[in-house]
Amino acid sequence: MIDDPETFPAVRPHIDAELARRLIASQFPHWSGLPIRPVAVDGWDNRTFRLGEQMTVRLPSGGSYALQVAKEQRWLPVLAAELPLPIPTPLATGRPGEGYPFPWSVYQWIDGDLATTDRIGDLTEFAISLSGFLTALGRIDAADGPATGRHNFYRGGPLTTYHDETLQAIAQLGDAVPAELATEIWQAALEATWQGPPVWFHGDVASGNLLVRDGQLAAVIDFGCSGVGDPSCDLAIAWTMFTGESRTAFREAMRADAGMWARGRGWALWKALIVYADDMRTRSSQATKGRWTLEQIFADY
Repeated sequence: MIDDPETFPAVRPHIDAELARRLIASQFPHWSGLPIRPVAVDGWDNRTFRLGEQMTVRLPSGGSYALQVAKEQRWLPVLAAELPLPIPTPLATGRPGEGYPFPWSVYQWIDGDLATTDRIGDLTEFAISLSGFLTALGRIDAADGPATGRHNFYRGGPLTTYHDETLQAIAQLGDAVPAELATEIWQAALEATWQGPPVWFHGDVASGNLLVRDGQLAAVIDFGCSGVGDPSCDLAIAWTMFTGESRTAFREAMRADAGMWARGRGWALWKALIVYADDMRTRSSQATKGRWTLEQIFADY
């Protein structure tokens, strides 16, 4: 079962290039002569290493993320055949070993830089291109696709899953945010319930999962939070990256009605609140990111 909480041990193993090298050598010896090195910008959910020049090794950092391996191996080839841009191509599935307790993957390397506003030629065109990709994803047959659950942290399901966490974050932040306005926006998102059939969604549309080349959207990566259900979670980028004209163009191209837009705003609000609250608690220098997103949400409401 993809959602079985007992599937994997609740540990966060030490992961480095040496571990990746041992795993490749023991399970895929035909690749053992290739150099292995960390990628320039790595993630928290998974640690990624370049394997030669054409492949990557992707190792989940915990059991929750390990639940995503089989899903990606099963569905990415199916989705890729019907999408207008490249997505990760699985080449092999690794087994637990060398003291590492989770399954892992080898993927084809995709050239491109992470999407930052200074690398994007025209943000409005970028927003429209992204909407075209997400629209194509939503048109793919969702029959037998993975329903919301622990494997994707309940993306695609009702926002009520995160109701208590959201209210706690608002209370924790105190005067740092307009609590009444934040609560009103959250309540509006809860009331805009999803009534449509389940469709495919990415689940984590963020700048770190979008690649650009020559200023344009070139690929979409990291489908660990993907599934079938309510696609409004994919609208969160409207407040985390887009502003003004680009946000309006994104909404129009996505054909998001008032309810879908409210839920998308709710997903963005939940994440920004918990990130900001955690950063404030730890006095992180990254606190400005959550605050900027919240400012966009409040100003756009």
